[in-house]
Amino acid sequence: MRNDARVVLGVVVAVAVVTGCGSSTHPPTTASGTLEQLAARADCKPVVSTNSAELRQANCTTKDGRYVLATFATDRGQREWINEARDYGGVYLVGRKWVAVGEQPVVTALHGRLGGSVETGTMHSGH
Repeated sequence: MRNDARVVLGVVVAVAVVTGCGSSTHPPTTASGTLEQLAARADCKPVVSTNSAELRQANCTTKDGRYVLATFATDRGQREWINEARDYGGVYLVGRKWVAVGEQPVVTALHGRLGGSVETGTMHSGH
């Protein structure tokens, strides 16, 4: 009888995983694309503040709040930018060659639209 119970439990778990029952909402597959494509997916009209071959950066305002959206030519450039920006605190939504920075509620809303991973910065005194 114990083996039968395990089989039934295994089937129930498998069905829940396949159908998504009992799980929390999952963010979409991590977005990719140009600054404009990412902004459109996030429902933002970007105001570009930096436009270079290595970095494109824009300010965005949506119903959820304000944030900065940046795209990078290289993974290394992105990581260097994040490492420097972290000294100023904030919450970062990170995708492949892009990052969005804002307050927690804004980043949480963006995570639902853009996917990615959430990272936090560390505010150091004197900055």
